[in-house]
Amino acid sequence: MSKQKWVIGLVVLLSVFGLALYPFLSSSLAVSRLVDEMGARTNPEDKQSESMKNVVLIAQELDNPFWRMIEEGAKQRAALSNMEIQYVGPIRINAEEQLKLLEKAIASKPDAILAQGMNDPTYNELVSKAMDQGIPVVTVDSDAPSSRRLAYVGTDNLEAGKRMGELVLSHAELEGKIGVIIGSEQAYNQKLRLEGFESVMAEHPNYEVVDVRSSNISRIEAARQAQEMLRTHPDLTAMIGFSAWDAVGVVEALQSEHREVRVFGFDDVEATKRAIAEGKIAASLVQQPREIGATAVAVLQQIFEDKPFPATAFTSTQVILP
Repeated sequence: MSKQKWVIGLVVLLSVFGLALYPFLSSSLAVSRLVDEMGARTNPEDKQSESMKNVVLIAQELDNPFWRMIEEGAKQRAALSNMEIQYVGPIRINAEEQLKLLEKAIASKPDAILAQGMNDPTYNELVSKAMDQGIPVVTVDSDAPSSRRLAYVGTDNLEAGKRMGELVLSHAELEGKIGVIIGSEQAYNQKLRLEGFESVMAEHPNYEVVDVRSSNISRIEAARQAQEMLRTHPDLTAMIGFSAWDAVGVVEALQSEHREVRVFGFDDVEATKRAIAEGKIAASLVQQPREIGATAVAVLQQIFEDKPFPATAFTSTQVILP
């Protein structure tokens, strides 16, 4: 009997203890659920921050309008792709500085690099160094096909040169001697434009490319080279500029020499657009830098996601006329 009373007493004691403990357990469970809910809400942001890709975009010239538009297109697309673009470049066009910036970018261990292709053994070595470290490199604007870059995004420069040739041919009165200004003798994109242009002209014996000079993508140098060209070849019927400031420099040289020659340009800096509106430039073949930037980031996204990606992604061009 005493044993039965003892058992009953124990049960009663445990019941009282349980009732006393319940509010505490209930409160602890509520706090635990709240913490879990807060974690569920913050975890996606934490994961997003952890998976944010850091991409370095190396321009040919930091504040060049063309490269700023590439930056703009890249950043707009990056905002939709969980990427952050770090934009860098030399203050003035300087190949050695570009190489230093590429080396510095590799040392910072980004998730990827977008850079203008360069025809330089050191450039190829740096691209290989990046690739060996698992940093994908995509060239923009100008390619470096001899390097280990994963892809090229930009204008089909060989086709652009051919299209320029067709523009000149559309002006039958221009039969005769033609002078050409290119941005750089080393730049792969400039070589391709010239090659495409000359291939079209070669099929028409009434047109002859008699002089090709380099402006180093400088308006002043383009004007100087064009002036010397006009003095060397007083019978030129047309002059072509294959980098952004070349046609504008040619127009200035023509004004200085009091000459009238039909001018064709490349891209649409404000000075070129004004000259076209004034009838001083016959036409300009315009690249789409924002499209280049956006497409390059889209290719990187495919690379990051281990999806098939194009080794070459050509972007569009258009012709602007008076």
